Amino acid sequence: MSKKSAKDTPREENPSVDAAVASDDAGRAEGPDAPKTDASGTKATSDAKVDATDEKATTGGDAGKPAATAKVTEAPRAAEPTTAPVLDKGENVLEVRDLVKHFPITQGIVLRRKVGAVQAVDGINLDLRRGETLGIVGESGCGKSTLAKLLIGLERPTSGTIKVRGQDLTELRGGDLLAARRNIQMVFQDPYTSLNPRMTVGDLIGEPFEIHTDVVPRQGRRQRVQELLELVGLNPDHINRYPHQFSGGQRQRIGIARALALEPEVLLCDEPVSALDVSIQAQVINLLEKLQDELGLSYLFIAHDLSVVRHIADKLGVMYLGRVVEYGNAEEIYEAPTHPYTQALLSAVPVPDPKLRGMRDEIVLEGDVPSPANPPSGCRFRTRCWKAEDVCAEETPLLQVRENSRHASACHFAQKRDVVHGAA
Repeated sequence: MSKKSAKDTPREENPSVDAAVASDDAGRAEGPDAPKTDASGTKATSDAKVDATDEKATTGGDAGKPAATAKVTEAPRAAEPTTAPVLDKGENVLEVRDLVKHFPITQGIVLRRKVGAVQAVDGINLDLRRGETLGIVGESGCGKSTLAKLLIGLERPTSGTIKVRGQDLTELRGGDLLAARRNIQMVFQDPYTSLNPRMTVGDLIGEPFEIHTDVVPRQGRRQRVQELLELVGLNPDHINRYPHQFSGGQRQRIGIARALALEPEVLLCDEPVSALDVSIQAQVINLLEKLQDELGLSYLFIAHDLSVVRHIADKLGVMYLGRVVEYGNAEEIYEAPTHPYTQALLSAVPVPDPKLRGMRDEIVLEGDVPSPANPPSGCRFRTRCWKAEDVCAEETPLLQVRENSRHASACHFAQKRDVVHGAA
């Protein structure tokens, strides 16, 4: 299913985004300098944008074309130490294979010895195409943020490969790694703590240029920062203001502008809207979709809110205790989940239609999430699963396409289930 067709499909269980009306009150909540929104009650869909200022700051489809208003200007880049292949639209821009991250558990002060390991990420395989959004969902502690840190290079993997534009980041060092990391940037969860309060907005957005000095000439950096501010819907004249002078939604826009400074191809969005009000969430989601259409960006979108993920994602990966238990087309997984854990997550999504509330299967999981330092044998979900049998403890289920399903699931007894009857 194409992204546009997925976006146009009516949804009954998306109250946090589709039911968020971007009114003038929502615009005032962003502060006096926030972009005005449509007073007619525009919904947060990919075809109906709520950011009037964003519409004024539109750019061409190519991120490298200069223009008069808020267009991305491509500065000449120095030759990278390691040449990366040029990818056509639709090819994989990010490939993850057998990614593992175990944090060692040690004892002793003088003679430290390893006594175990926290298996935060344990064998992840992902693909992300150009212009595509991959949503990652799961409970707290399942390894989502650790996965993002591994992909961006903040943590070194125990094993596995991470390829961005064909380059394996796990094998690069020094200048090669620095050059390759231009193509993958991160938008953090908390807009209040991710920005240095002692730096102006201009210094925050322009800081990447101090590290990658060949991206934009020094004399053109101020203009480039102003273009980025206008691109994300902020007033370029506020370049000398400090973060405390902006609202939460505006701060997140600043974080997005900083992530776009090096013209990356992949953005890792680690719950970028979870700290914002619902109406502001809609504006930021619309901004991300607009930037994706104009610049050809690829997103790895991590979130707890399944309604937000359904709205923006093309593909979906459901994580549990360091592993992906269901993976495939987002609409297929939402409409016909086959893994018991995914079904339990979807059953917790509020249903806005009163006629359907009594028709929802409420799946309440018993017990706590096992410790990643001592995960269960076989299927890691078996200690909380109502389908568990002896084979679940003896054999680890493979993530593969099961019978009567078009997406992969890691369950010995995978079976479709309508969590909300009549909602599909």
